[in-house]
Amino acid sequence: MENQNNVTEFVLLGLFKKPEVKMICFVIFLLFYFAIFFGNIIIFITIIGSHLIQQPMYYFLCHLSYMDLAYTSTVVPSLLRDLIAKQNSISYNNCMTQLFTAHFLSGVEMFILVSMAFDRYVAICKPLHYMIIVNRQRCNMMLVMAWLVAFCHAIAQMIMVIRLPFCGSNEVDHYVCDVKALLKLVCTDTRIPNILVIANTGMVVLATFLVLVVSYIIILYNLRNHSSAARHKALSTCASHVMVVILFFVPCIATYIPPPSASQNDKEFSMFYTVIAPMMNPLIYTLRNTEMKNAMQKVWAAKIFVIFK
Repeated sequence: MENQNNVTEFVLLGLFKKPEVKMICFVIFLLFYFAIFFGNIIIFITIIGSHLIQQPMYYFLCHLSYMDLAYTSTVVPSLLRDLIAKQNSISYNNCMTQLFTAHFLSGVEMFILVSMAFDRYVAICKPLHYMIIVNRQRCNMMLVMAWLVAFCHAIAQMIMVIRLPFCGSNEVDHYVCDVKALLKLVCTDTRIPNILVIANTGMVVLATFLVLVVSYIIILYNLRNHSSAARHKALSTCASHVMVVILFFVPCIATYIPPPSASQNDKEFSMFYTVIAPMMNPLIYTLRNTEMKNAMQKVWAAKIFVIFK
């Protein structure tokens, strides 16, 4: 497809139009960003500064917290800038970079959640072989695969968009450079690109979500053979994972499975996996987790003691 691109920058229309609403939301989302930043930093430092880093589940959780920080830092600043600026513009090159980075980091996060589900499956269904199957080498291999698969997904998405001609309006009805919002500005037939987006993003997200649902159903089924105490501990851990999976995947499916003509609330749905889920992750993984709470007390009590010594 010949690229006849006359657009050098895009204007992000953002979430809201009314100035008074935008100012209130700026304060709210700024507080959300602080909560995401400090919450995930606390989890990250707690895990690497304690014995929990030796356990596969917390090793993956440490990487998930890092991904939450990186991913939200590519999206939320753009949202905050939109809420205080009269016009939020972004150059074509920066838009493509943001598109690639957001899909890459969210893809890594998605496959880390799959790795965490695999960890719980082995821990509950094959406890005697847990340390052999989920060793550090295999954990690192799963993380490398998450980065490689996410990179392939993101680069394919970006190359597809770069090849499309933008020669009309440059107003993106979103607060970030999202692929579906950009496709609405293309001045050519977008049926094939729309199908590619659904295949490359929508179906991948849906398939991954279904795999996770099946894995947690199998885990729950196998719990019937465990003691009451073991069931309670496993259910508490799995409940946290399931809450995170639902917060991340369901809005993604609602965003990327329907065709653009049927999508009216994409930017509202995207708030869940770009802001709400990363903000809730620290709460979900700590409030119901005694090991994390004990580790936080030891690590941060030691740090405070050193500071005031």
